[in-house]
Order: sequence, then C-alpha cells, then structure tokens
Amino acid sequence: MSRVSCMRWGSALLLAMGLALCGEQCYLRAKAQLAAALLDRALQASLRDGALHRPWPWADLAPIARLDAPRVAQSRVVIDSAAGSAMAFGLAHVDGTARPGSAGNVVLAGHRDSWARYLEELQRGDELRLTSTQGFRRYRVSAVLIVDKAATDLLTAAQGDRLTLITCYPFTALLPSRERYIVVAVPQ
Repeated sequence: MSRVSCMRWGSALLLAMGLALCGEQCYLRAKAQLAAALLDRALQASLRDGALHRPWPWADLAPIARLDAPRVAQSRVVIDSAAGSAMAFGLAHVDGTARPGSAGNVVLAGHRDSWARYLEELQRGDELRLTSTQGFRRYRVSAVLIVDKAATDLLTAAQGDRLTLITCYPFTALLPSRERYIVVAVPQ
C-alpha cells in the first residue's frame, strides 16, 4: 500500500470517528432534552393533583419540586432520589432531610458540571423559590461555604428551618474532590 493510500485511509478513519463522536453527542443532548421535558410534565401533574408521577414508566425517580433562582435566571426540577444515576436528571433531595416545602433543613444536591453548576453564581441576598406539592416557599441566600466532604453537620435537622444546596468543589475539577460547595438559604 502506498503512502498516499495510507494517508487517505487514515483520514477517512479519523473523519468517521469524528462523525461518530458528534453523533453520540447529538444523541445524548436530545435524550437530555426529552428527559427534561418529561420531568417537567410529571412535575406539573404532581403539582396539580399532589400525587407522585414518574416521568417515564421505568423511571426509578420522580420530580417533587422546582427550585428557581430569579437573579441568575435558573430553574431546576428537584427529584426524589439522590442516587448517582438519578442525579443525572436534576437536583436531588437528600434522604433523611426535610421534604421540599416542609419546615426543617431541606437539603438538595447536584452535580457541579451540570444541574448545580449555577450555584457558583449565587450570592448572599439572592432569592430562591421552591415550589412543591407542599406549597411555595421563598428563601434568601445567607451564606456560601466551602467545606470538607466529611462536614455532614450541615445536613442535620438541628440546623433549623432552611434550604441547603450542595455540590462538589472546585467547579472546574475533573477528578473527585474532598471539598463541597454549600449554599445556605433561610426562609423569608
């Protein structure tokens, strides 16, 4: 095989691989958009009748609330499971903490490279709105903290009536981190 022929085959192979990667990204983005639409539809149904609605028949999660951050123009569906696979679809309610819309410490977690990315834009004084089947609550950001992941005292009910948002830190890291970025908000 001549050198020119090898270069053509190599170029064709690289082009095919590039097209395959682009196709995969398009597929994943379309799947994410569809999942977001189905989660939103299921949440709207839950807000209407108070029942839990699964976004698709085989889903092992359900939307239970919506968190809005008006100043940074962000809105996120809150799901009922903080399992790693479920957190791919939105912010997640952490088991053992107060349910969204209830009094107590409501703890929500999300991935730093997707649904919780906007947390770094929040500042003290920002308003957060939480809508759930339990009702509507307004919060004001009172603190932004960076703590070690072992600092689980922020999850306890003893912290009082508040909303605690958690993600990994730093936001630009590619590897797992020992630090957590915490946004604390108190009821208005």
